[in-house]
Amino acid sequence: MSTLENRPNTALLVVDVQNGVVAEAHERDAVVANVGSLVDAARRERIPVVWVQHSDEGLAKGTDDWQIVPELTPDEAEPRVDKNYGDSFEATDLETVLSGLGVGRLVVAGAETDACIRSTLHGAFTRGYDATLVGDAHTTGDKSSRGAPPPDQVIAHTNLYWTYQAAPGRTAGTVKTKEVDFGGAA
Repeated sequence: MSTLENRPNTALLVVDVQNGVVAEAHERDAVVANVGSLVDAARRERIPVVWVQHSDEGLAKGTDDWQIVPELTPDEAEPRVDKNYGDSFEATDLETVLSGLGVGRLVVAGAETDACIRSTLHGAFTRGYDATLVGDAHTTGDKSSRGAPPPDQVIAHTNLYWTYQAAPGRTAGTVKTKEVDFGGAA
C-alpha cells in the first residue's frame, strides 16, 4: 500500500533503545521486553530488523550510554543505522538500507516518544512509507519539569495521534505488541 514502488516488504525499526536513552524512561523494563518480543517475532517470520542508534554531544558514539540495552542483542547480519538527528532518515543511510531490503512498510518501536519516535514516524510517512507505531513498545523520560506532560500522557497522546494519521496511498496506525502483524498493514 505504500507509495514506494516495488517495496512490498515490512521491517521492524528499533529506534534508540540505548542505555543512556532509556535509563530513566517510563516503564523501561516493560517497553524493553515488548521490543524484545517484537524482535523475536520478526526474526521468526524472517522480517528484517533495523537498529537505529543516536549520538550527539551528550550521547557519544562508542560509550556505554550509546550501546543498545543489554536485554536486546542485534544480530551481526541486521543493519545498524547511526543518526545525529531525531528523524532516523535525516542524514543517514536508512533509506538506502530499506530500499535494498524492498521495504515499504515500517513497524516502529523504541525511544524517545516525543522526539525520535515522532520524528521518524513523520519522516517515514512523508517519504511514502506505511508506518505502524507499536503503542506499548515506545517510551520517553519525564520532561514535566520543562513543561511537558507526564510521560504516560505523552505516550497516550502519541498513540492516539498516530492512530488517526492518513494520507493518499499510505497507511498508518497504532497497535499493541501482541497485535503486530508483520505481513500486512495496520
